[in-house]
Amino acid sequence: MKKTILYFIAGAAMLTVMNSCSKQLDLAPVSSISDANFWQTPDQVDAFVSGLHNRFRSNTSAIQFLGEMRADIFGTDPNTNSTFTGEATQGTERLWTNNLDLDNPGVSNYGGFYNNINQLNLLISKLNGGVAVAEANKNYYLGIGYGMRAFYYFQLYKSWGKTIIQTEPTTSIDISTLAKPASSEEEVMKLIKEDVDKSVTAFGNDYSFRNQKGYWSKAATLMLKAEVYLWTSYRGGGAADAAIAKTALADIQTNVPGLSLLPSFANVFAYNNKGNSEIIFAIRNKLDEAQLPFAGTFLPQTGLLANFYDSVGNRKFNVTTDNWGGLLRAPVMISTFRKFDNKDSRKWASITAAYNLAGGNYQIAGAFASKYQGEQTPAGRQYSNDFPVYRYADLLLLLAEAKVVLGESPAAEINLVRQRAYGATYDAATTGYPNQPVDADPKEAILQERYFEFVFEGKRWYDLRRMDPAGAYVFKYTTVPSSQAYKLLWPVDRNTLTNNRALEQTPGYPKF
Repeated sequence: MKKTILYFIAGAAMLTVMNSCSKQLDLAPVSSISDANFWQTPDQVDAFVSGLHNRFRSNTSAIQFLGEMRADIFGTDPNTNSTFTGEATQGTERLWTNNLDLDNPGVSNYGGFYNNINQLNLLISKLNGGVAVAEANKNYYLGIGYGMRAFYYFQLYKSWGKTIIQTEPTTSIDISTLAKPASSEEEVMKLIKEDVDKSVTAFGNDYSFRNQKGYWSKAATLMLKAEVYLWTSYRGGGAADAAIAKTALADIQTNVPGLSLLPSFANVFAYNNKGNSEIIFAIRNKLDEAQLPFAGTFLPQTGLLANFYDSVGNRKFNVTTDNWGGLLRAPVMISTFRKFDNKDSRKWASITAAYNLAGGNYQIAGAFASKYQGEQTPAGRQYSNDFPVYRYADLLLLLAEAKVVLGESPAAEINLVRQRAYGATYDAATTGYPNQPVDADPKEAILQERYFEFVFEGKRWYDLRRMDPAGAYVFKYTTVPSSQAYKLLWPVDRNTLTNNRALEQTPGYPKF
């Protein structure tokens, strides 16, 4: 309890100052409590690290929105103009129609990521400056600091390209120096790779997990390293970068032997199965503490859903057991639901379809995301599921991708994922790689497998972006036309441009 109190006292003061003085970068003082008073004991450092992960949790929506809301998952199908429950999208449709601008940016203020980047800068500075903390924790915390900072900058790089680099903590306010221009994509990527290397070095031989895999770890950094180097392998790095990615993933397999796919896909996400053998790093949630912030966007209103039918259960939805409690601003396209094979367990564990019943025949009306079932409580359904950032299935499919770049067969890794998905119905001759029609193109096979495996985990848009720098997959699968290639990146919102006149709008979007 002492740690929680320490963090939130500091956090409340910090947020007040940030919001009033530097919204564009969120680089205001860490706290109105002086550093001299705070960084005195190991408990205070531990509390600060706990706070960093709490703040990371606050970025869940931004990570999910940036990672898949503009891809081919959500929206209304052709010849329909509303969600099946009749809820208004309230502008959310601009994401999947890719109709964004500085006044409708989809994600504002760089996702709020600079809030935590500044805190990470402070942690790194204090740890390198000799703050009181056990040596083992110092190295582990430095690994967290550099690894998590690299993760944030990679999100910024993938979304906006050029972005502001800030690696020193801001502990005093000087309005005249807060405005900074964005650095080039090359400079940002250089920082990301340097931070990844510093994180790996700091962790050393410590591959342990903490807080039921709710703390950043060496395995998380190695997953990030693989993702980063796969990204650059398509952008000039070629086989050399793909080999680095493959080595990072093999490092995890060798030194973290407890990782494996769970037999049941649905159980990976269960609220009462946190930190299971498939999870590498997850954003932690807990009943009466925090829950997934998705109900108001991805889940239907209970009373309206009760007008429809569940064909799988041959029943009508009801307000007792189907109390999803949302508003469904972002419905899942019916075409998304139909892309999955009916024998694929991921279909039924990820999406729920709703039907009208006419003349004894079910007619599909719409669908919604149901991967995170939450738990039933007297107060209603609570979404206490963790949100996976990295898991073992991701490792396998990233490894398969690295192998494809290197001219090797991805069969072993793809088939492990498919076997789990199809269970007893798995047939290597028809379902296994390379025997599905899509397998004629290994990159398409991996894109499809990742689509089915990671839907609602914030990865699809980035997958499409990663595998072709020119945007061929984005143009093929999303609503972005090839004539508007600038939309591969996101616009900077008006408020950010107003507060930081040194910034420029993402090229192609209307200027400020």
